[in-house]
Amino acid sequence: MKHILLVFLGGGFGSVLRYVIGKYLNSPSNGIPYGTFAANILGSLLIGIILGLAAKNNSLTQSQTLLLATGFCGGFTTFSTFAYENHVFLKAGDFTSFAVYTMASFIIGFLAVFLGMFLVK
Repeated sequence: MKHILLVFLGGGFGSVLRYVIGKYLNSPSNGIPYGTFAANILGSLLIGIILGLAAKNNSLTQSQTLLLATGFCGGFTTFSTFAYENHVFLKAGDFTSFAVYTMASFIIGFLAVFLGMFLVK
C-alpha cells in the first residue's frame, strides 16, 4: 500500500506541474504545444537522472525511485496528450508540424534520458 501511495503522490505533483507548464507555454494562437514538448523532454532528462542515481551504488531507495521516477515523471510526462496533439496536426492537414513534433519529441526525448544518465555517472 505504501508503494501505491508514493506513486499516487508523485504522479499528482507531476501532473499539476505539467498542467501549469502547458497553461503557460502551449500556444492556442498557433497550435504549437511547447508546454507538452517541454514537459516530455524535461521529464525524460529527469528520469534519466533519477534512474541513473538509482543504478549508481543504489543511491536511491526503491521508495524514492517509485515516488520520483514512476510517480512524478510518470505524471509529469504525457504520451496521451502528445498523441492527441499529433492527431490535431493530422486532422488539420499540417503534416510538417506533425513530422517535426513527432521526430523532435522522440529524438530529443531519448537523448535527454541518455544525457541524464550520463550526468550522474
